Amino acid sequence: MIEARHLRVLRAVARTGSFSAAARELGCTQPAISQQMKALEKSVDTPLVVRSGRGMQLSEAGRVLLKHATGILAGLSAAEEEIAAIAGLRAGRVRLVSFPTASSTLVPPAVARLRDSHPGVRVSLVEAEPPESLAMLRGGECEIALAFRYPQSDDDGAALPAPAHGTPREARAEANLEAQQLSAGSDWSDLVVTPLLDDPLVGLLPAAHRLAGRGRPVELAELAGEQWIAGCPQCRGHLVELCAGAGFEPRIDFATDDYPAVVGLVAAGLGVAVLPRLALESVRPDGVSTVPVRTAAGAPAVRQVVALTLPDLAEVPAVALMLERLSGSAGR
Repeated sequence: MIEARHLRVLRAVARTGSFSAAARELGCTQPAISQQMKALEKSVDTPLVVRSGRGMQLSEAGRVLLKHATGILAGLSAAEEEIAAIAGLRAGRVRLVSFPTASSTLVPPAVARLRDSHPGVRVSLVEAEPPESLAMLRGGECEIALAFRYPQSDDDGAALPAPAHGTPREARAEANLEAQQLSAGSDWSDLVVTPLLDDPLVGLLPAAHRLAGRGRPVELAELAGEQWIAGCPQCRGHLVELCAGAGFEPRIDFATDDYPAVVGLVAAGLGVAVLPRLALESVRPDGVSTVPVRTAAGAPAVRQVVALTLPDLAEVPAVALMLERLSGSAGR
């Protein structure tokens, strides 16, 4: 008989590549991992792992079992949470995965309100950007993932990647690969989507910039000749797409995921940037001028911020309550 604990061990071995690393991840000993893998292989009557060099990889049978284990473990997690909720939410667990700007703005008041009303519900948080956060959700490593995506104009709904370096052929190949990766992260068709807010993008200009302090939105085309400071790959890809719509390709001299660093670079006069408004709620924009940004179509530039969960998990009371609290936090 295949047991859930054996499936969790299989998943850990597949993720870490060795029994010893899986033992560290699961907080047990290496012999215990080895024994459980032997018991699982005995249950299915076929090898599930193959040693390769210093590590190991799953056999064909192991890969098949791992594929089914993901859904089984997610279903078991949902069952455990529903049973705990019978006591009226006096127990339960919600694991959140969030991108940094939501972690510092939307999550704290939502978690605080949930704890005030249901102190027995345990909430934990780790940070990850999409598409990694979506992979964690589908892999059973969390119950809710906070994510974002931008309105798109291409066919598959993925953010267009920033221009790659190298020859034109290399650039196209690298751009196509990044587009495929971002496209995979933007497919939410198997998830329950709770819209939280439309987060406007705000232009950051050096305080002495010619367009600072005008009291009106800045058209992207007005910044065509500027040096740019860009953020994460998904944000950078969207910036390139917006600028292309305005008729120019941005010269990106600096790229960083650290928003205080973006503000510092802009304040030093090294370029201009576009940041989500949520990011500015947790960063002091000293030395810069913030201005609304308009696209080539004259519309405000925004990104959609959402909370995502699996259909089975959406029925779990603790998860549903956390989604409700997040919606309230976004509405503020």
